[in-house]
Amino acid sequence: MRREWMFVPALVIASALTGFIAWSGTALALPVSIAMPALWSMARHRSTAALVAATYFLAASHGLPQGVATYFQADLWLGIILWLSASLAFVFVHWWLWTERDDWSAAFRYGLIMLLLAVPPFGILGWAHPITASGVVFPGWAWLGLAAMAAGLALMTTRYWPAAAVTLSGFWLWSAAFWSPLQVGEAWQGVDFAKGEDLGREMTLKRHRDLLASVVTGRLPERRVLVLPESVMGFWTPTVSQFWQEKLRGAEVTIIAGATIVARDGYDNVMVSVTADEAAVLYRQRMPVPVAMWRPWLPWTGEGGGAQAHLFGPAVADIAGSRVAILICYEQLIVWPILQSMLHAPDRIVLVGNGWWTAGTNIVDIQRASAEAWSKLFAVPLVLSFNTETSEP
Repeated sequence: MRREWMFVPALVIASALTGFIAWSGTALALPVSIAMPALWSMARHRSTAALVAATYFLAASHGLPQGVATYFQADLWLGIILWLSASLAFVFVHWWLWTERDDWSAAFRYGLIMLLLAVPPFGILGWAHPITASGVVFPGWAWLGLAAMAAGLALMTTRYWPAAAVTLSGFWLWSAAFWSPLQVGEAWQGVDFAKGEDLGREMTLKRHRDLLASVVTGRLPERRVLVLPESVMGFWTPTVSQFWQEKLRGAEVTIIAGATIVARDGYDNVMVSVTADEAAVLYRQRMPVPVAMWRPWLPWTGEGGGAQAHLFGPAVADIAGSRVAILICYEQLIVWPILQSMLHAPDRIVLVGNGWWTAGTNIVDIQRASAEAWSKLFAVPLVLSFNTETSEP
């Protein structure tokens, strides 16, 4: 007979290690999350299953408290409160659908867990989803690889979990032995910045002129499309649009960059494209960061502000002869935005972020690792552009 007083701490420690290692910010470590469904199914009580889910999630997102405190310039306690609050959806779904049976009923229930945490409303906080490891275990398999990973994770909750673990691990090791990044192509380039929270703020025309000079000089003529981070343009206005078009005359280059457009009841976090001939809004963020940006309760209080969420809005855009899937920042940590985009068979994936507030954490590394895994799953080239903390002393 199992000694519960020993077994429960062992499950908790194992789930914490699983979350911490899988979401350390390295793509090849993501398949460690394969252990999560097995640990969940081994719980002998619903409360233990909830505890296993909580420790996995909290370990995977351990950088959040510090990031929140930095973003809001607040005490660490605010970060801890939001960190715990963010885990509630993940924990509730695992608690609700837990079963003590280790047969096909458990597999079916875990399949529902995967689905619920992949799409809204629970999927809005569906971080650390084990299905993200699909691209590392089954690179290039596309939708078949996604289905195979889902089936393997479901089998991890049954008495056949050792066979499932050995099989998935075998594919993982084979993939790791031949792992290499997908080539973007010489015409495209993502430009990273280390300007901290100053990026995109107080964007005078002089700052726009300096920004243009810094990203274009030395990158022509071999680079035809330059991708800049989230929010780099600041507020997108007709004046700013005309300024960039005028300055790009004679340069056969397309700039894709993040900007903000003020709306009636808030604002849109967008990506724009600019050439000498035209400027256009390419993409409106489907899922801004909850609480920090997206605050759906504000209209109920009669207040304005907050980013608007276009949950199932347009997922791809045609840019410079390519069909491109665009994801901004938070969308890289959850599942449905990338899968919705891949339904349209894009030629490449463009992911941008403004991670100045993540200094001292591995959040940007996790975003990059997730992006790399999805890119490998569908064999679609990936272009990344991030702003991080300032490199100046």
